[in-house]
Parts: sequence; C-alpha cells; structure tokens
Amino acid sequence: MNKDFIYGIARVKFGNTIIGYIEKGSFDWGGTQPESVDVEAEQVPDAPVLVLLQKNGQISPTFNMIQLNYEQLQKLLGGTLVGTSGNYTGWKAPTGLVQLSGEWSIDFVSGQTMTIPNGQMLSNLSGKLSLTEVSKLECRLKVMKPASGGVPYEINDTPQEG
Repeated sequence: MNKDFIYGIARVKFGNTIIGYIEKGSFDWGGTQPESVDVEAEQVPDAPVLVLLQKNGQISPTFNMIQLNYEQLQKLLGGTLVGTSGNYTGWKAPTGLVQLSGEWSIDFVSGQTMTIPNGQMLSNLSGKLSLTEVSKLECRLKVMKPASGGVPYEINDTPQEG
C-alpha cells in the first residue's frame, strides 16, 4: 500500500464492535479551523506583526449509517430491542438521553487506522422514505481530550490480523 495517501473507509469500530455500512460519499472530517489572533501595529499597515495561536484545528467526523437493522438502531441510538436475541422483531426509541462514549477507531482502505481514545457519537434518524434511497442515521463523532491526558487522536499503520 502507498502510505503517501489516506483514503477509503474500511470499517468504523466503537470499542471492539464494528459499526455497519456507511453511505458512500457521506464521510466528512468536519471540525473547525485553527484559531488565531492577529496583533497589529500602527506603524505596519500591510500585515500583522505577530500571530498568536489560540486553538488547534479539530476534527468532528460526520457520516451516514445506512445499515439499520434493529440491533444497529439500538447500538447507535440507544433504546430497547423487542424480541429475543438473534430474532428481534422491533426496536423502541430511548426515553432518556443517550451517550455513546469511548474509544473509536477508523480503518482506512489505504492501510492506516485512526484511533480516537475518547469520542462521543451523536446520531439521529434521517433521510427520506422512498423507493430510490434508504433511511439513514446521521452520525457526528465528537472528538474529546482523553480523561487521562494524551492526544485526542492518532493515525498509525493498521495492525495486521493474524
């Protein structure tokens, strides 16, 4: 694999659980640009004399999840499953707030993996009901500072499965 490029979503995992199919072309890094303050001088009208960095840029990936079996709905939206394991017949929406927080990882087709030690998933049912597209969950992964410190995310070679 050519490690000069990062491309393609191979899989997204929450802990050790693989999240299902993601709609083609829906994954976006999102986030915010770095923030800075320009220090201006009266004697220098054409450019700042100093730029003070206020905040690094951040990512906040968004994607559309299109594999909406009952287990996937419960996994990403919370709520309860109806029926018995392996033979669920329905799903009930949660009655309280749902927080899906923990370690996330994104494996890229190009051979790298992004690890997010402390991410929080926010999801909602979306899309259109038609015969030309499927309903989806709009998902936003909020990347937070790990409670124990350290980096908010990193990218490394994908470990080889044995």
